[in-house]
Amino acid sequence: MTVHKSTSDDNHKQTSVSTSPPKELKSGYVLAWFLCALFYFYQYAVRSAPGVMQTELTAAWGENDIGSIISAYYITYAIMALVAGVLLDRYGAHRTIPVGITVVGVGCLIFAQGSETAGMAGFVIQAIGAIFGFIGASYVAARYLPARMLAIFIGLTQCLGMAGAAFGSKPVHMVIDSSGSFQWSLQTVWITFGVIGFVLAVATWFVMPKDKGDSATHHGKLSVANLIAPFKTVFGNKQSWYAGIIGGLLFVPTTIGALVWATSFLHSGENIPMSQAASIASIVPIGWVIGCPLLGFISDKIGRRKPVLIGGALIMLAAAIIAVYVQADGSVIIRYAVALILGIASGAAMIPFSMIKEANPPEVKGTAAGSMNFIVFGISGVMSPFVARLMGPTPDKSLTLHQFQDALLPLIGGIIVAIILSFLIRETGHFKKNKENQQNKNPIRK
Repeated sequence: MTVHKSTSDDNHKQTSVSTSPPKELKSGYVLAWFLCALFYFYQYAVRSAPGVMQTELTAAWGENDIGSIISAYYITYAIMALVAGVLLDRYGAHRTIPVGITVVGVGCLIFAQGSETAGMAGFVIQAIGAIFGFIGASYVAARYLPARMLAIFIGLTQCLGMAGAAFGSKPVHMVIDSSGSFQWSLQTVWITFGVIGFVLAVATWFVMPKDKGDSATHHGKLSVANLIAPFKTVFGNKQSWYAGIIGGLLFVPTTIGALVWATSFLHSGENIPMSQAASIASIVPIGWVIGCPLLGFISDKIGRRKPVLIGGALIMLAAAIIAVYVQADGSVIIRYAVALILGIASGAAMIPFSMIKEANPPEVKGTAAGSMNFIVFGISGVMSPFVARLMGPTPDKSLTLHQFQDALLPLIGGIIVAIILSFLIRETGHFKKNKENQQNKNPIRK
């Protein structure tokens, strides 16, 4: 019998690693996760940059807006979520994530060519690689970091993503502002993004554990049947659907309600000056940066997912109802406070990302993460045009407060549905697993 012993050089050998995560933190694995999270920060900055370049892009492309490339990005991103998960399970993080980073870098260089066609192609190519940011970070966290700390690391990943979104807005606007001291061209910005991506890809390739995924022991030879098998496992588990729907319904109040419509709602519906309305809306993602790691930490600390999920969702519901239906009577401070509470509580939306991994076998953790993103983005894709349609054909300052309230009602209803489903989903926290293991070791003898 041959015994395979592990060594301190595991990170630098082509070995097959157990799917069971280690019991304690290891610095090499933490660094590998951090580079993946940094990739998520980077791709979010790249994704957000066109939003502050609309004037420059209009000048370069003509009168066309960027709506079409944003739509193409998210369609590609959602589809690639399924592909990325399977690739991670089959080939491991070392052979996939650095490639994903490189693809984003290539997309940036293509975008830098300047034409609308290059912009569309470059942005879609960025989406193909970008999906490996969050899914890759959550895969590495689930495989190489202690299970009892999964939720906080996923929360920290999302925290870095939101920070990346902020970086892709204000600093990028500063360097391209014609009245500022930098005055970079669009080409310079996108080439810089590309170079950063290539440097990050090289660093990740050297640091990432060099395992080969689980294909040899769990997924068999490459075939259509074996490619479909992980999806059958994940989508055949009703807990996966619970997690995906809950996560999606808890995301849309912030991604659609706060980030898309909040400024118009506050300005046109409540007559708050545009500058203040934009500032209030920006508080929600700041709360998200706080709430994602905070609620993940609490969940890991108590070893339970459902109490934190339900508690956060209930606070979200209360904050959303106050934000939409209770007028502040001229007190802007109340609006800031409600926005912050809503953002912090919305960190509960990240808890199902941990639960879907814990509810499925370890060998399909990548597929589970990809499926989760697919469901979440699918819900966002359905809800966004639905809410926009309720706003009317031309949602602008002519809309009344009641029209805004009616249009945003489905988002609040979604939170209620998520809370109901949160009572149905199975608890997956390590407290329950430890209790079950204890019972198995000490069975009651009659």
